[in-house]
Amino acid sequence: MIFANKELARRLERAEGYACMQFAAARKKVHPECGSAWMRCGGADVVFDGVDAPTTQTFGLAVFEEVTAEILEEIEGFFQERGTATMHEMCPLAGTAALDLLCARGYRPLEISNVLFRPVENPATTGREGIRVRVVGAEEAEAWSRVSARGWTHEHPELTDFMEQMGALMVARAQSPCFLAEADGVAGAAGGLVVYEGVALFAGAATVPEMRRRGMQAALLEERMRYAHAKGCDLAMMVTEAGSESQRNAERQGFRVAYTRMKWKRD
Repeated sequence: MIFANKELARRLERAEGYACMQFAAARKKVHPECGSAWMRCGGADVVFDGVDAPTTQTFGLAVFEEVTAEILEEIEGFFQERGTATMHEMCPLAGTAALDLLCARGYRPLEISNVLFRPVENPATTGREGIRVRVVGAEEAEAWSRVSARGWTHEHPELTDFMEQMGALMVARAQSPCFLAEADGVAGAAGGLVVYEGVALFAGAATVPEMRRRGMQAALLEERMRYAHAKGCDLAMMVTEAGSESQRNAERQGFRVAYTRMKWKRD
């Protein structure tokens, strides 16, 4: 049995920090002039991927090492030099002393999410009738991005351009295969996966509105789980908005909440 303790948190936080850094590295590769940068400080992964970008933040602060004012000053300087606010995704196992230090430095809570996990297993099923899931190649980045963006922005069309850009970067990341689900030859759902030291991070799954409730998300999950098993992963993770439909879908597939995480911001 896997217990939700600090050892687990370190694996999960490091995997997501790696995924975040891969976004920045992919952007740097595609747009060398972008200024994306990353470092590790006080055990935390620190990433700048554009002003106000959701990938501009830290992961793992105070989970690997005790956080100090000096560590925070170095991290804050990294972001200030690049003209953006400092943000930390904080695991509760960082402890109250770390949160107290953030409050003393003027941070405020910004966002809440749940980190879920489950063991990686090879799915018993071999697919769903009429649905095909496959890994896309670099030449299909635009098509994958369109499907992903339509699935994510149905209720928030103002985010379409941003999501299409993010989709292209997801396809360009290393160790991060992107999967496309097709029903009778029509692409309807997209999902991503990041593999890091035995952890498979399931991310970016979305279905276009007119093709929902046809089993495409379940098929995407099965194929990504099969891929992770083949790569030797033993632990799967997913991050969702707390109490969301995405969380309920994950729990139906055997994921359980490891901890509730809060993002903190200092302007």
